[in-house]
This record gives sequence, structure tokens and C-alpha cells, in this order.
Amino acid sequence: MAYWLGLDSNQVQQSGSIYRKEKAIDSLAVSKPNVVIVICESFSAYKSSAFGNALQTTPFFDSLSNHGLLFTKCFTPAYGTARGVWATLTGVPDVQLNKTASRNPAAVSQHTIINDFKGYQKYYFLGGSTSWANIRGVLTNNIDSLHLYEEGDYKSKRIDVWGISDKNLFLEANGVLAKEQQPFVAIIQTADNHRPYTIPEEDKPFIHFRNVSSDSLQRWGFESMEELNAFLYTDYCYRKFIEAAQKETYFKNTIFMFIGDHGIKGNANATMPAAFTTQGLTNMHVPWLVYAPGRVAPQKFDRLVSQVDVLPTAASLAGVAYNNTTLGRNVLAANYNNPAAFYFDVETKRIGVQYDSLLYTKNITNKGNKQVIITNVKSNAPVQVSTAQTQHLNQLTDAYYELARYLILNNKKR
Repeated sequence: MAYWLGLDSNQVQQSGSIYRKEKAIDSLAVSKPNVVIVICESFSAYKSSAFGNALQTTPFFDSLSNHGLLFTKCFTPAYGTARGVWATLTGVPDVQLNKTASRNPAAVSQHTIINDFKGYQKYYFLGGSTSWANIRGVLTNNIDSLHLYEEGDYKSKRIDVWGISDKNLFLEANGVLAKEQQPFVAIIQTADNHRPYTIPEEDKPFIHFRNVSSDSLQRWGFESMEELNAFLYTDYCYRKFIEAAQKETYFKNTIFMFIGDHGIKGNANATMPAAFTTQGLTNMHVPWLVYAPGRVAPQKFDRLVSQVDVLPTAASLAGVAYNNTTLGRNVLAANYNNPAAFYFDVETKRIGVQYDSLLYTKNITNKGNKQVIITNVKSNAPVQVSTAQTQHLNQLTDAYYELARYLILNNKKR
């Protein structure tokens, strides 16, 4: 892991730690740009028209992508919102088998790079209650002086079990941030792109609903019109947020990031290599967009990256010096090498890595038969690789998994 992270192996062995300190970029540190990270519910890449979906599901997100930095090969380590929020906040994949790490009392103390944003106000906005999956405990125990907004803190009315609508969540968050006089880092977690797929009556006149046949829905990866409409509504909410933010003084000095909390299994054959469907990669393939006109040049970034890389990359873009004790990396660094994405599938009890064009997975519960599978992601065909390459993939998978297990309980708040 020291080699994979680009660290000095001897120093890591002597210290027993993967700690590394990243310096601030002086020119950026002076301006202290704000950072807003939107954690997007069930934002599967193959369902977005930014990735070729012909149903034109996300026209506004597409336009942002054309003016921002879009990571086309971003994967979450695991499926599930609680696991996605955990990985984003802590930089550690949630690899617990029986319950999520957020629900583990022994893992309540976690180092997060958010606290390295010195002189920044910290915000977290969720339309519903943060009592779900003990997310409130993760947030309040680990983020210093956090301004937490959840159900009961908003003027808008609750629309379903997930709280207020995403549109109103964005607008109320924008109202709070517009009044902030200090630099800030804010996380906004959406929820409406999730069953029961509620769309408020007040917003329906502004959604360009599609009239799509069941065959077209299936071809382009949707199970129902309700799911498709929820995707359209999600895109509308992104538009309302950015349009509102553009009217505020904070907008020009803000780095916006949008990343899915996880993907959704389904038929992605119309837009992705067959392995995405057959190997379940759709569960974890999500868009990650950095939108900061004038700061970040438009680009499609095609190297493998992970959800755990969000905060190190955000801090680096903001010019913030930070202490990194986890598996996340600044993916825009000149020395970003050995791109790979780690996977943990709690349902099938398999772990693996995608490395270059290869997907290596194995079973972690059957000690007698690990059921190792090596697949070419592009062709979806099993491949034979050299003994040395197989050993490398196996070691990387095991090392990543074991270090993630260790860090969940030993990445204490500094």
C-alpha cells in the first residue's frame, strides 16, 4: 500500500503509519475559495445523459460537465448511501460485513480532512433526519464546530419520509451560505432520486417529462417511468441550485463538486462495456464533477478514481494544507500514479480491484475456494494473465481490504 500510495516504504514500515502532510498552494490559500460538495442520491453514471444515455435524463448536469472537470471512471468502494457518505467523509472504504461502519460504536472517532480547512465554517445539509444510520453521530463527533441542518431546521414543509424536497433543500442551503461572511466548506446530501420518487406538485410544471415506451426504458437502464422522472427532477434541482448560487457573491469564489453516493445495478449495455452489467460495476460507477469556472479548466478525466479521493482533491484545489491518514488521494497531483478502484460487494461477499482494463475479484468468506475471477472490463471476457500480474492484483486487493478494515477502527480524530 505504501508503494500504491506513492510513499516511502521504509519510512512507512518504521512509523507504522501512512500519514502524509500535504502543503497548501500559496496562491490559492490567500483567496480561500469555498467548497460545496453535493452527495447525489443513486446517481448512476449509465443513467445520466452525460455518459451517453439517449433519454436525455440530465441536460443541465451535461451542460455543467461541458464547463467543468468530469471524472468518467469514478467508482464508489461499496453500494449504499451510508457507506457512500462514510467513504466521502473519512477517505476509508466501509468494508464492514454485518452493519455499516457508521453504526459501529467502536468506529465513532474518525479523522476527516474537513477539519483541516482552518478558518472555514463547516456546514452539512440534509433534507431529512440525520438519525438515519447514525449519520448524526459520525458528523457531530468528528467535524469541528459543524453547522448541521436537518429536518426541523427548514422553513419548507416535509414532502415524504426523506424530508423536504431536494429543490427546497438546495434553495435553503443557498440562502444560508449566501449570508456567510467567512470561507466555508459545505456538504449537501440529496434524497429524492430514491423510492418513493416524490416530485412536489409545485415543481411538476417545470419538468420536461418523457413519454417513453417500456422497451426504451429497459434499453436505457430504467425500471419505471417513476424512476426516470425522478432522474429528470434531480437534474432540475441541480439547475435551481446553481442558478440561485450564481446570483450570490460567494459563487465566483466557490468550487462545486457533484458525486454520486452509489450507483444502481441494471442494464448498462447501451452505454457501457458489458462487464459493467454482468459484473455489477453499475452499482458503484458514479459521476464526479468539479465545477469551478475560471479555476478548473473543462476536461474529461478518464483515469480510475475513487469516492475516497473527494476530500483530498477538494482540499488541494482549495489550496488547503491537510493531514492525510487514509486511502484517499489528490487525483490531480502530478505524482498521481497507479490508478485503481477498490470494490467491496457486501451482498456477494466479494472484494476486488479494477486496475487498468482488468477487474480482479474474489470471495472473502469461503476459505477453501476463493473463486478468483479476472475479467477484461472492455471485452467482458475472462483473461489469463501472468503469475506475477495475478499476484500483484491479489496483493493489492488484500492490502487495500485489510488496511481499510484496520483504519475503520484506527483512524482516530486527530
